[in-house]
Amino acid sequence: MTITVKTGRGSYNIRLKRGALEKAGEIFNLNRRVLIVTDTGVPKEYAQTVAEQCKTPVIKTIPEGEKSKQIDTYSDVLQTLVENGFTRTDCVVAVGGGVVGDLAGFVAATYMRGIDFYNVPTTVLSQVDSSIGGKTAIDFGGYKNIVGAFYPPRAVLIDPDTLKTLPARQISNGLSEAVKMALTSDEELFQIFEKSNISDSLDVVIERALYIKKQVVEQDEFEGGLRKILNFGHTLAHAIESAEGMENYYHGECVALGMIPMCSSSVRERLIPVLERLNLPTKIDFDKETLINAASHDKKMSGDSITVVYVKTAGSFELKKISFSEYADMIRQVL
Repeated sequence: MTITVKTGRGSYNIRLKRGALEKAGEIFNLNRRVLIVTDTGVPKEYAQTVAEQCKTPVIKTIPEGEKSKQIDTYSDVLQTLVENGFTRTDCVVAVGGGVVGDLAGFVAATYMRGIDFYNVPTTVLSQVDSSIGGKTAIDFGGYKNIVGAFYPPRAVLIDPDTLKTLPARQISNGLSEAVKMALTSDEELFQIFEKSNISDSLDVVIERALYIKKQVVEQDEFEGGLRKILNFGHTLAHAIESAEGMENYYHGECVALGMIPMCSSSVRERLIPVLERLNLPTKIDFDKETLINAASHDKKMSGDSITVVYVKTAGSFELKKISFSEYADMIRQVL
């Protein structure tokens, strides 16, 4: 299946098919120097499979984890491009999850003012969310994604077979983002989470989540309006991620917790059983006031108000500007 995403800079295709990794050379233009960026958590054979289809491959493996998404690693990857004589006609391919995609995309966006970038996401989280939309970034000064650029890929290759090596917790971590999209935009997808065997429905979940992300990105490429719905649950999620002592929570797990206060009681009654089915957290044993204070620094704050995405009925959303004190009370009451 091919899904085309249209942007202000043109369009790019997302190829979604099992076994597609073996066809990377047909989907991407790899007849040139290719820097393949991967990390230590990704099976080596994935990057090697891509390398075997390149004219002149260079594999750069960075340490696994969010700590690699910072300026020292960014500089190291740039140095690899320089040392291997990469020019403006060459390209970068990310093979891995969101950290690899964000970092490699930002490298491609800034090296020689921009070279071609391709993405091969290998986690559920990156396949349903971060692999498309053109957001690239690194963390800096203790802030996530504060240095970056909108830089769409030339193409994206999604092979669900690459998920077979993921631990169950990582599968659930990624599916949290698909639940997020279902709640705001696709009632039928949410019903799949409620009623179906997710393992058997994984390809359908990925496809439907991609279509939601595509429609949002095409209407709001630079996050000026509609794209804000992709931040559903993320204000509290980012606060949890930034809190000292919460480092063991994955991003999707934080999003799961962040969605719960932002729903009506009737939606919450449906959401919590879904999260439990996916082995995602629904309660948090942490000082709520510390999290609320962290949330007060969110970029969506405007004076004493904050704009939140609120779901009153599954499959729809409201963008609500509320006082921060009201937002804080929602967290205290629900979590």
